[in-house]
Amino acid sequence: MSDAEPTFHPRPRLLVSVRAPDEALTALDAGADLIDAKDPERGALGALTPETVRAIVARVGGRAITSAVAGDGTGREIAAAIAAMAETGIDFIKIAVGAAGDAALERAASRAPGRVIGVLFAEDGVAQDGLIEDAPGRLAAAGFCGAMIDTSGKSGVALAALLPAPRLAAFVAACRARELMSGLAGSLALSDIPVLAALNPDYLGFRGGLCRASDRRQSLDGARVAQAVAALRAGLRADAA
Repeated sequence: MSDAEPTFHPRPRLLVSVRAPDEALTALDAGADLIDAKDPERGALGALTPETVRAIVARVGGRAITSAVAGDGTGREIAAAIAAMAETGIDFIKIAVGAAGDAALERAASRAPGRVIGVLFAEDGVAQDGLIEDAPGRLAAAGFCGAMIDTSGKSGVALAALLPAPRLAAFVAACRARELMSGLAGSLALSDIPVLAALNPDYLGFRGGLCRASDRRQSLDGARVAQAVAALRAGLRADAA
């Protein structure tokens, strides 16, 4: 683990999801800021084995922030998965929030204090029924260090098609107000970067859009990762001008 603490930025950095140490190196060499370990064959929050996550952490070697998906289980199952992932040396651990109550959220966060990130799905009621702005407050109170919005379906329907920019901006602002890291993800393509970067999340998360043939089950394409890095850094330079 790299002794990472929640990292806030004036403009978003690039989170790239990888499934193996070789992909982690591809993303790292292309300039990714956060290496996220997950299994693309198992949906949005498909967890890799702790052994694979440990190997990814070793390959990164502290040169970037790391995170790993613990899965989308509930209760004792997710608590055990968080504890197992915490022992791999990963910096941050992502879990689904869903309709979990406050007590369940507190138990989950307590398994890896200061390292758990809650993931909301754009298709779920939490995001659709006006609760998206309230979720960061609940997560912060429970002891989470960050919150993300993702898409549970990976059929190519991007985040921006499910939630309008003002709702996403409100989510990011609510995270900032509560000192939570924020992230936006969900079938993103390079063309989504200008619009979503303007909302100022801490991270934009990618997998399929940076893979060969834009297929999240295929291997990561280093050239596409480098393009995404360049697009985000171009926004940073424009802000500084």
